Amino acid sequence: MIYQKNIKLRTYPPGYHLITDLIESEFPEIRQIKTGMLHVFIQHTSAALTINENADPTVRKDFETFVNELVPESYPRFIHTYEGTDDMPAHLKSSLMGCSVQVPIGGGKLLLGIWQGIYLCEFRNHGGPRKLVLTAFGEGF
Repeated sequence: MIYQKNIKLRTYPPGYHLITDLIESEFPEIRQIKTGMLHVFIQHTSAALTINENADPTVRKDFETFVNELVPESYPRFIHTYEGTDDMPAHLKSSLMGCSVQVPIGGGKLLLGIWQGIYLCEFRNHGGPRKLVLTAFGEGF
C-alpha cells in the first residue's frame, strides 16, 4: 500500500523546528502500515529537513549557530542577492542539510530513536509557509 499527502506548514522563524508530531497528526495513514517507510520531501530550495536530537532545545540552537557561522549572510562574494542577503546562504544551507528524510515504519509507528525527531530547518528570515510531500509505503496490517 502507498499513501501520499501534501501538507502546508505554517510560517516558522529562522531556526530548527521539531515537526515530528505535526507529521504524525497530519498523516494518520502511517498507522495503517505494519512494515514500511515514510519519505518526507520539502518543496523548497531555502529550507531543509533533517533528523536529530528531539529533547534538548539547545541542540537546535547550536545547529543554527554553527550553520550560520559556516555560511554567513555577510559573505561578500555572493552574487545571487536580489531576494535579500539571506537568500543565497539559505540555498547553500538547504543543499548541505538536504530536502528529504526517510524514517522506517513498524507497527503503525515511526521507528525513530528515543531521542530523534524530524526538524524543519528554516533558513530565510521571511520564508513563509512551507510545503511537504509525505509518502508512506509498505505492507498493511
